[in-house]
Amino acid sequence: MTQNATTRCGMSDFSDYIVFADESGDHGLASIDPQFPAFALVFCVFEKTVYTDDIEPAFRKLKFKYFGHDAAILHERDIRKQAPPFAFLRQDAALRDAFMTDVNAIMAGARFHAYCAVIDKLKHKARYADPWNPYEIAMHFCMEKLSDRLVLDGQRGRLTHVLFEARGREEDRQLELEFRRVAANDKRWGWRAVDFQRTPLEPLFVAKQANLAGHQLSDLIARPLALHAIRPDQPNRAYDIIANRIWDFKMFP
Repeated sequence: MTQNATTRCGMSDFSDYIVFADESGDHGLASIDPQFPAFALVFCVFEKTVYTDDIEPAFRKLKFKYFGHDAAILHERDIRKQAPPFAFLRQDAALRDAFMTDVNAIMAGARFHAYCAVIDKLKHKARYADPWNPYEIAMHFCMEKLSDRLVLDGQRGRLTHVLFEARGREEDRQLELEFRRVAANDKRWGWRAVDFQRTPLEPLFVAKQANLAGHQLSDLIARPLALHAIRPDQPNRAYDIIANRIWDFKMFP
């Protein structure tokens, strides 16, 4: 898939799905936080009609209700820390409860499915003398599961866009290069070789300021998924709400 693949596609060449990717934790192995030694990557998959008719309007209505505008960006860490623009959550308990109830209702009703890979960095580093980049492992797994499902859903030969949140020119460049290598079948690993050419995948890097509902939903579930993997016995309401939408969950190693 070349850089200008999208410009060559007609409307009928696009798939029925849009995919948003987000992560929790960092993928570095040099310094690992023992309290959160995980890197999680999640691919959230939406039917485009559902995304435009249901997902985006639900997020927009929530923002108008609590902020008076739809420019606010729902970020899991800011909500959890009650940082601006969510400082009001620490000032009014009743308002906080109402806000969280509404967020949970959106998550419970959202029609999507997701693939998630969680890398236990301590175990990964201990097991392998020259460990692979956790991001690459997680991304390959999610791309495999996505490709398989797209085939089953009749999307063979149709272009599916996978949207990542932009992190910086060099980091985005490296991630795009790795993604395109996998998508072109230039990266083979594991016991099973997936033919990614069946369902062309195209990465896009979008700034957080684009304020996309798909990225915000992905961000809201990434950390709960990581916590479920490393602390499965810990109460995790956010995970419980969306557990039935996680169609594949990989813990590595």
